[in-house]
Amino acid sequence: MSKRDFYEILGVERKAGEAEIKTAYRKLALKYHPDRNAGDRSAEERFKEAAEAYAILADPDKRARYDRFGHAGVAGASQGGGFDPTIFAEFNDIFGGLGDVFGLGDIFGTRRRSGPQRGADLRYDLEIAFETSAQGAETTVQIPRHESCETCHGSGAAPGSAPSTCSPCRGTGQLRYQQGFFTVARTCAQCRGSGRVITKPCATCKGAGTVEQTRTLTVRIPAGIASGQRLRLHGEGEAGAQGGRPGDLYVVVHVQEHPFFHRDGDDLLCDVPVNFTTLALGGEFTIPGINDTRETIKVPEGTQTGTTMRLRGKGMPDVSGRGRGDLLVTVRGITPKKLSKDQRKLLEELAALLPPQVFEPQARDQSDDRGLFDRVKDIFG
Repeated sequence: MSKRDFYEILGVERKAGEAEIKTAYRKLALKYHPDRNAGDRSAEERFKEAAEAYAILADPDKRARYDRFGHAGVAGASQGGGFDPTIFAEFNDIFGGLGDVFGLGDIFGTRRRSGPQRGADLRYDLEIAFETSAQGAETTVQIPRHESCETCHGSGAAPGSAPSTCSPCRGTGQLRYQQGFFTVARTCAQCRGSGRVITKPCATCKGAGTVEQTRTLTVRIPAGIASGQRLRLHGEGEAGAQGGRPGDLYVVVHVQEHPFFHRDGDDLLCDVPVNFTTLALGGEFTIPGINDTRETIKVPEGTQTGTTMRLRGKGMPDVSGRGRGDLLVTVRGITPKKLSKDQRKLLEELAALLPPQVFEPQARDQSDDRGLFDRVKDIFG
């Protein structure tokens, strides 16, 4: 199914400013948030759709690419994006515990949760050669990241001790105040929203529960991968807080340009200069293929310059393992700049045998929508 226009999703004009886009997204996120629409799959999809649209239109670079190329220009750019809780920060600061009063819970996304928390995802940009993308390979990368402290097993407390429940907030991470009709919640200053206090911090991690390490990881690069595609390594991101599960590592692949081949999907394209005698009389030539191969190209007699010949199954492998693309070779006739006496004599003899070429411009038929090249071919026969 075709994706909906991002401006249509947010209900704004294409010339809308940053503030208008932000306001439109905030309204949709509040309306379709899963906390307010439990079990409603349709609302959940609308929520994700709005988040994707905002992730593109709120970023000037991504928005420019989308305005110029549409969805194709930002393919994958919004992956990993999602609900942006920061846009509600100002709203929540003004109205305090209004969400709690009306039973909306944590829909504003600004409350700090106590207990185990998932670690952050990491990104690593990996540059590979064109041949590596064609063949596939394994490589190693070094990733600096925070890992769970082995001394305290991520608790942050010294061995033999354990974190205690924060007394002021009773482990909730928040302090609530009654101000007339409203109940206002604020982050607990004692535990900083974690809901627990470490009286004897771990000497290794200084109570953080994580330590910074540089880890060497093996990354398998599948054959056929293209620039901009990502490899996801589950559990190889930052360690989670308070024993939470780690995040993921995303390896973004950048493929170097090839001096001869150009990639279009899984197809490979190249231009090859060919002597006009080979085009006229027919013949064959060889070109280097990928993966250290040689490909033979057969040229039929009377081939015109600019003709493209297709070698099926000689292109790039599909990254999912479903077949290969094709190799498209376009021949370009070349004219020698210097001729020997014998070459010139033979060409003069050939020119004398060929019929004269007379170009007589004709008025163009308005109903003829063919290109100039096709009309000239008709004139010359």
